[in-house]
Amino acid sequence: MSVSKTHPTFRQAASLESYWSQSDSTLFTTLQSRPRGLTSEDAKNRLKQYGANVIQEKKWTALRLLASQFKSPLVLILVFAAIVSFAVQEWLDAAIILAILSGSTLLGFQQEYSANRATEKLKRRVAVQSKVLRNGQESLVLTANLVPGDIVLLIAGSLIPADGVLLESNTLYVNQAVLTGETFPVLKEVGTVSITSGLSERRNSVFSGTSVRSGTGTMLVVQTGVSTIFGQLAEQLEQTPESDFERGLRSFGVLLSYLTFVLVLAVLSTHLLVHRPVLESLLFAIALAVGIAPELLPAIVSLTLAKGAEHMARHGVIVKRLSALENFGSMDVLCTDKTGTITEGEVKLEQTLDAQGQSSAKVLSDAAINAYFQTGLSNPLDEAIQQAVQLDLSIYQKLSEIPYDFTRKRLSVIVKKDDGIELISKGALENMLEVCRAWQDGNEIKGLDETDKLEILRKYQQWGQEGFRVLGLAKKSLEVKAYGLGDEQDLIFSGFLLFADPSKTDAPQTISELAKLGVNLKIITGDNIYVARHLAKQVGILVDNTLTGRELNTTSEEALVHMAERVSLFAEVDPNQKERIIKALQKAGHVVGYLGDGINDASALRAADVGISVDEAVDVAKEAADFVLLEHNLNVLTEGIAEGRRTFANTQKYIFITTSANFGNMLSMAGASLFLPFLPLLPKQILLNNFLSDFPALTIAGDSVDREQREKPQRWDIGFIRRFMVTFGLISSVFDYLTFGLLIYIFRATPEQFRTAWFIESLLTEIIVLLLMRTRKRFYQSRPSWALLLSSLVITIVAFALPYFPLANALGFVVLPANLVMALLLLTIVYGAVTELGKFFFYGQRFIVR
Repeated sequence: MSVSKTHPTFRQAASLESYWSQSDSTLFTTLQSRPRGLTSEDAKNRLKQYGANVIQEKKWTALRLLASQFKSPLVLILVFAAIVSFAVQEWLDAAIILAILSGSTLLGFQQEYSANRATEKLKRRVAVQSKVLRNGQESLVLTANLVPGDIVLLIAGSLIPADGVLLESNTLYVNQAVLTGETFPVLKEVGTVSITSGLSERRNSVFSGTSVRSGTGTMLVVQTGVSTIFGQLAEQLEQTPESDFERGLRSFGVLLSYLTFVLVLAVLSTHLLVHRPVLESLLFAIALAVGIAPELLPAIVSLTLAKGAEHMARHGVIVKRLSALENFGSMDVLCTDKTGTITEGEVKLEQTLDAQGQSSAKVLSDAAINAYFQTGLSNPLDEAIQQAVQLDLSIYQKLSEIPYDFTRKRLSVIVKKDDGIELISKGALENMLEVCRAWQDGNEIKGLDETDKLEILRKYQQWGQEGFRVLGLAKKSLEVKAYGLGDEQDLIFSGFLLFADPSKTDAPQTISELAKLGVNLKIITGDNIYVARHLAKQVGILVDNTLTGRELNTTSEEALVHMAERVSLFAEVDPNQKERIIKALQKAGHVVGYLGDGINDASALRAADVGISVDEAVDVAKEAADFVLLEHNLNVLTEGIAEGRRTFANTQKYIFITTSANFGNMLSMAGASLFLPFLPLLPKQILLNNFLSDFPALTIAGDSVDREQREKPQRWDIGFIRRFMVTFGLISSVFDYLTFGLLIYIFRATPEQFRTAWFIESLLTEIIVLLLMRTRKRFYQSRPSWALLLSSLVITIVAFALPYFPLANALGFVVLPANLVMALLLLTIVYGAVTELGKFFFYGQRFIVR
């Protein structure tokens, strides 16, 4: 991602350059805004003036995409060859090279243009919105439409949409590691700071690209788009980690570059040593370099990924980052929270019990007050409480709130009614007990000693083993004053809230399907170990080894790498620990997927090779994900995995087929050029051969894929590719030399006949290889796509028809005798049979379906 070169016509006033040191009133005046927000008309006019609030990726246009086709070294080699031909007045050769160059680039352009359009259309389906004050009312607007002067309301899970200052803050913690590298969320407060304050010292400011971990706040937008800190640093900040597929592609490029360099250097040097014409030798070497390389690989990759993304969209999965689609196919470990994936995600409040475990209407009403007045992130637990009871809360007045965070694991509200002020707090049971000094026994308050705590924890463990998620409720009376975290002390434990979230009926089957696909499912949850273990048992996940957050705190990174593979259930973990687990699995050699939708999942989603979220997820989770599910279940993932493997397999097909066939043919021509008194193929014929063979190769993107290739994760294996290229390249070369011998010693072919016959035979063998090597099975057991069959047939007809074309003489082709054509066909059939036999031995009998 890079900063847009187009700046808004408006230039930020100098007085806003240090906005963090200025008062709210000064900023409101400078920005011509007000505490109730802008009007819709103001916002509309400012959007034209300031420009969209986006840090634009390099905007692709048809012209820019066409120009990008000429960045390929292979295309530049062709351009160089054309220039050399023009320089020595070889006009026809230059024209032919330019024609082939134009055809190749236009073919690649058309495929990538279609792929880009499809991708943009899909991305628009998951645009992020922000809650703002417009016309004095709360409303949702596209984040891209925010302007300076807007008032934005922030809650836990919000992405900070722009740079600005806080007007209100209630225990607002912001994760700004992307800008400052700070490990833990930072507390943000209203006020001013020194004009010389560094980025991490601006406690009153929030910045685009960061996110709210907990608490609530209101911000005044000061800078948007490329004017933000994030926008100015976008190129450095948005360096997306190299994916497993991209690493493989880069390694393949290195291998191919090395082979091409060695081959071209050897051919050119040898030709010059035997005093061949310099220009002829140079053009021949250049043609070999182009001929050996799969120059349409970028277009093939783009096309297969775009087709895969469109297919997945039809099954309810939006692909945000195309390169991650290949990782989907390579994924062998999937980590997920349980809610909404393994469970129904429809949480129900089953019981409200007092401290002794008896049903309590008072605990229910206090829980309802807490759930109703909390203004942080909406969550299923609070929704379940409110659905369980209908209370008249008009007698209560909310005075303050201490929002939930992942360290305290509590949420408190302070309310006032006629008989006084109360703090009502609910949260994870053990965290609640840490701040309680007493417990409620009917109308009596008793001191909370260790024996009482052990009895409460015994009940908690028992209910957890039965599958209930248990929260604790506590309260205390307060005096009139300013309220804060310090008030969450010396509480009186009131009772328990028991929630049920039953497992999905099809979860065991889905987990079994994932296992058949070679994907190991691991649960990573913040829930207690008892609930998590009960659920895992219900859905058929073996939990012989478990790890809790407390145990993780004392586990070294090296030990975790070894343990993570064996553990299938991680419970009571915090967000940073989730990220640690993902990275440990990656270090152990796995391609890791993570499915999450909450604030606490954002760091794990970014760290994973395959980040998966859902359409209803918090903004920060959706933004961090590579894929967004329109349905929150694991069933759509099996389709995504299969599609990822299909696209990976088809990409690999193109690489295997073109490199092995091209390598063999180019190796043969390089060798033959040393003992023949003429070039086996002219440079323009090599380029035309390569160009024609690309047409059926393009259809590989939509080719069918064998079931065996969809059943297991697929990974790059450069050693395997190298062995494949050499093995089948040598088989090809053997038959090439047989062809040379046939043409020279049997048919006494002239140079023109030799080149024509060799051109046809070379093209036919590439078609044969394409149809045979697209599958590991016997060729008749795997049906190619109709597009592949039809394009192969067309190119075969073209190969035989070329000598009869009007431009045949210009291309150096002549009509061949019928007996020579029949001999070529027979040799090609034998070559196909030997290649099929070689495939049997290369892959081994385990790949052959009987």
